[in-house]
Parts: sequence; structure tokens; C-alpha cells
Amino acid sequence: MISEKEISKHLKGDRVIWIIVLFMALISIAAVYSSSSSLAFRENKSTISFLFKQMKFVSFGLMALYCCYKLPLKLYRVTAYFGLILAIFLLIITLIKGAKINEAGRWLNIMGFMFQPAEIAKVAVIVYLAKILEIKKLDTFNEFVKYIIVPIGIAVTLVLYGSISTGLLISAVTFLILIVNGVKWSHIFKSGGIVLVGISFIILLNLSFNLFPRIDTAVSRIKHFTTTSEKSENLTDTEKRALLDKTFQADMAKVAISSVGVTGKGPGKSTQRYLLPHPYSDFIYAIIIEEWGFLGGLFVLMLYIIFFTRCMAIAKSCSTTFTFTLVMGIAILITAQAMLHICVNVGLIPVTGHTLPLISLGGTSLIIISGSFGIILSVSRTLAEKNIEEDLDETTKIIEEDNIEEKETNIVKEQQILEV
Repeated sequence: MISEKEISKHLKGDRVIWIIVLFMALISIAAVYSSSSSLAFRENKSTISFLFKQMKFVSFGLMALYCCYKLPLKLYRVTAYFGLILAIFLLIITLIKGAKINEAGRWLNIMGFMFQPAEIAKVAVIVYLAKILEIKKLDTFNEFVKYIIVPIGIAVTLVLYGSISTGLLISAVTFLILIVNGVKWSHIFKSGGIVLVGISFIILLNLSFNLFPRIDTAVSRIKHFTTTSEKSENLTDTEKRALLDKTFQADMAKVAISSVGVTGKGPGKSTQRYLLPHPYSDFIYAIIIEEWGFLGGLFVLMLYIIFFTRCMAIAKSCSTTFTFTLVMGIAILITAQAMLHICVNVGLIPVTGHTLPLISLGGTSLIIISGSFGIILSVSRTLAEKNIEEDLDETTKIIEEDNIEEKETNIVKEQQILEV
């Protein structure tokens, strides 16, 4: 049996985050197994097959986490530029020959392996920002445009083709990273104006040539979300049925949540999993609440909040801009995506299509998010090792000072004996 000492030897860093990762992995396996009944029926498979599939993805995710955890931080510095270039290249390939799933052309098929380059772009942008903000002062707006707006603008524009919400999420995380790093407000305000002009240009391109088809989907979701029951009374029966079809996912999620109390229906006893189109990914939080009740939903929510507070503590201990930005950027990304998912599931905002980090049905998102957790734990491990080295140096210094004092005392005693 592996002892706690052996575990702590191999798994250093913030223990709370390690525990959070473990809880999320277990919740993911249980929740996906319970919510995959409808998918198993459509694909004529058993739910056991999806249980093993999710366990496989979770295993790959934990492997990615451990690899990123063990990598030295200097490697992330060296590959910062390459990561963003690779992400942009993959996004361009997706734009040209990407595969469509659920009417969204955000998937890339390479040798039978399907993945979403936008998930890579999320992390690549953060690592790139961490590198640039460490080596560039960005005193002039020309520098800001050259190193921030142009490269990240290209990445975000390509992401917008496949997912409007993901592009907006990357943009929002970028702005928050710039703010917490103390970038000049004049730069931020000017870039905000450029973003507005860019969005207007993208909308015009879409209206003229339909280059960004997901814009129509986003507008439709917002429109249907803001259509209140009072307004719907003025619609014809055909229009009402069309509206119900468009809001079906959100309505079924509300039913799942409103049908339970504090404890829920129990694991594996959800009924809305048979009606929700994507209960294992986009609406897995609704299934968690339906089966585990308010307490289960609160527990999952608290995992992300505690994770964010632990990341803030780690960032506060960082001595370099790179590590500070890396930790805060990934923490903001993961927590913001989780909050978006939760808000969609409880009916506070329109449907966005964001998965619940480290819990929803696996794939590209789960593996890359797992690697992101590993990057934060790598920073935490490095800080812990640095503190241990400092403690050892301090202890060695104290011991050497004690030895010097002891030697001086012995010399004084010998002189006194000789004098006698």
C-alpha cells in the first residue's frame, strides 16, 4: 500500500487543488455514467461503454495533468510563442476543412482523432500573455497593438467562426489579465474601441457573406432568452411552437432543477437525462442537481470557488510576472467557464455551449483543462521547492553560525587554561 509520505514525495504543490482535482474526477465519472443514457440509446450502445470511455478520458486527463505538473516552468516560457502560432495554424486548418458536429464547425480530424483547436487556443493565449507581459513594458500603444491586439485578435477572430461564446470568453479573460497586471488604462480603453470596431466589421461580413454563421445562432439564443411569457402571448401557435423548440434545452434544465429539493432524486435516478439533448456535457450541472439536489450542486460550485481562492494565494506568492499571470489567467479561465456553464443550467443567461471544466463528458476540453490544472500545480510545486531551499539555506546558515560561535568559545577557554 502506498504511504502518505510516498504520495507527498511525488505529488508536491498545493494539496487542496490536488484534492479538488480528485473530487472533480470522481464526480465526472459518476455524473457522465448517469447522464449518458440518451446518448447510449441514440448510438445503440450500453451506458457501461460510456462509463469506460469517460474513465479513459479522465485517465488521459490525469496523465496530461501530471506531465504538465512535472514540466519545468522555463519550458512554458520557451514554448509560449510556438503555442500561440500552433493554435492559430490549427484554427486556420479548421476554418478550411473543419468537421461539423451539432452544426458547429469547430472540430478538426487528424488521423481519426477529433479535437477542438479552440480549446488549445484558450491556454495558448494565456501562456503567450504571461511571456509578453514579463518581457515587454508596453509603454507605447504601438507596442500594445503589435504584441497584444494583433496576435490575440487573429486567434479570437478565428475562434469566433466556430464558437461566438468561446471567442468572447477568451477576449474577456485577456482583458482581465491585462487589468490585474496593471497595464495602462489608456491602452485598455483604446483596445476596447478597436474590439467594438472589429465586432462591427465581423457582423457586416456575416450579413454580406455569411462568413460567421455562429453569429446568427448567438443572436437567436439571446432573442429567445429575452422573450418573456408576456411577449409570447402575442405570438401565433406556430411561432409559440418554434419558440419552444428553440428554448427546449433551457426549459428542460429548469425542470430538472425545480423538480428536486435539498437532497435530490438520488444517483442514477434523473428523468430529464432522457429529454435534454446534451445532459452529459452542456447541461451536466442540471443533472447533478436533479440527482444530488441543492447540496450536490452547492458542493460542485464550492469546488470551483475554493480552487479560485487557492490560485489567488499561489499567485500572491509568485515573484515573477510570468508565473503570476500564468496562475491568475488559467484560474480566471477555468472559473469563468464553470460559472458560465452553471448560469446557463440554472437559467440566468442564454445557452452558450460551454462544458463544466473537468466534469463534463471527456475529450479535448477535459484533457487540456486537466493540463491547465497541472500548470498551476507546477507553479505551486516550484514555489514549494524554492521555499524548502530557502529554509535549508537558512538552517545551514544558522548551523554554521552556531559552529563558529562554538569554535570561538572553545578558543577562549583554551586561552584561559593556558594563562592559568
